Amino acid sequence: MKFFRNLAILTAILCVLIGALLQFTGYSLLHSFIWHILIFFVFITGFTYYLTQLGYKNDPENFQVYYFASMGFRVVLSIGVVGLYVWFFKEGRLHFVFNFFALYFLFTGFEIYSLLANLRPHLRGQN
Repeated sequence: MKFFRNLAILTAILCVLIGALLQFTGYSLLHSFIWHILIFFVFITGFTYYLTQLGYKNDPENFQVYYFASMGFRVVLSIGVVGLYVWFFKEGRLHFVFNFFALYFLFTGFEIYSLLANLRPHLRGQN
């Protein structure tokens, strides 16, 4: 549950930051689909965490298999979303891609940090 609380805090901070950027710069820095991208990453981050936790509970010895499968799922789904946008929309492609991958790296970094913080007590017990 700590992960989901931290995810909500990160999302709230990003909402404030995006809102401020939109207020002061309009859509010159942010794509018009920025809120959709943010919602996409909140859901995909929660889902990949759920998959990872499910794998850890079922088979702690092969936890890394579930983690890498969830990361692979995230990458494939993200490439699919970017591909669909580039295929169907002509304007703002580069803008969309930059905004998308900025949030991609923020949420991936958040998930890795959360995972390391969660596993650190377990790893110390094995030494």
